[in-house]
Amino acid sequence: MTSAAQPDDSLAKRNLIVLILAQATLGAQMPLIFTIGGLAGKMLAPNACLATLPITATVVGSMMSANPLSALMSRYGRRAGFIAGTMGGMAGAALCALALSLGSFPLFLLGAFCSGIYQSSQGFFRFAAADTASAAFRPKAISWVTAGGLVAAITGPEIVKLTAESAAVPFLGSYMTVIALNLVFVWLFFLLKIPTPVQHKGAAGGRTRRQLLSDPRIRVAVIVAAVSYALMNLVMTSSPLAVVGCGYQTSDAANVVAAHVLAMFVPSFFTGNLIARFGVEKIMGIGLFILAAAGAVAIAGVELENFFVALILLGIGWNFGFIGATTMLTASHSPEERGKMQGLNDFLVFGGVTIASMSSGGLMNCSGSSVIAGWQAVNLAMLPFLILAGGSLIWLAFRRPE
Repeated sequence: MTSAAQPDDSLAKRNLIVLILAQATLGAQMPLIFTIGGLAGKMLAPNACLATLPITATVVGSMMSANPLSALMSRYGRRAGFIAGTMGGMAGAALCALALSLGSFPLFLLGAFCSGIYQSSQGFFRFAAADTASAAFRPKAISWVTAGGLVAAITGPEIVKLTAESAAVPFLGSYMTVIALNLVFVWLFFLLKIPTPVQHKGAAGGRTRRQLLSDPRIRVAVIVAAVSYALMNLVMTSSPLAVVGCGYQTSDAANVVAAHVLAMFVPSFFTGNLIARFGVEKIMGIGLFILAAAGAVAIAGVELENFFVALILLGIGWNFGFIGATTMLTASHSPEERGKMQGLNDFLVFGGVTIASMSSGGLMNCSGSSVIAGWQAVNLAMLPFLILAGGSLIWLAFRRPE
């Protein structure tokens, strides 16, 4: 092949750098929020069973924001959607800080909901990385922008350690730091150069949502993405409560979350290459198997080592399943269908995550007579969903092409 025939990914690489920087800086707020959300919720909630409700509120905010943000990006471009998400994150942190000062659980839930707007917009980073990439470069672009979260995985929990007790009110300093993060790094999105997709009406705009979901590969991609993300959230949300409840320190919980988030993003340096070499279906299947192994390790014991190994496996399994599903999805729809399909995908994914997050607190705090029983219930709940996702992959593998 001559050099003239090779795809030009220079614009894609430029945008990728911007998105990696955004993931590394702004992305630090998500591991921070997920580390302290349940702990702050337990401090404010009238009932311990509601401790993880703030994290659920964040996930609900992500789910409810997915379609509006996708529509905003389709009409005005990625930059507008990402700036809107950053403003949502800043507003959410401000409300949470105010709620902690006032001791108001309902206001804290509202702030957590607004934080979900940022989480939803960050979810579109992976799609934005694929927008200007060639078919050959697309899996690597998705993988590398996800890898940008590696820095966030380190800095988020470290911010918790430095700021959790920095003010008279616990965790107030952490949320003030989130406000600063969003305010300082929003400028990154002005460096993006992603063309706004041409708007079409009628048939020229591609398939309807119903037709898109009837596509077998899209259907399986959505199922695997939803299960991978939901199970990761289910276990990760409860892990700080389980670690502290088993007699360890808040700093130990932060270290476990840090190891988990590192495991979510470190594999991204080679996940794209693995997909290109072995195929997306195999990588997704391996991801589901690793998620099952995470649950088995967690059930086996509550030593600090068990928490670390289980959460590390949880992160790796999420990475393979989620990046694989995203790669399959982006290859299964046209540019004209991008807005409706990506918004629908994240709505369904975060819908599953919402159910997992709502279940996490109840399973952890109210399903047994002890912390250990609750932690085991959380991990046993993974099984039916792993069977669903694994079954869908097997169905796709043996399905006859139409």
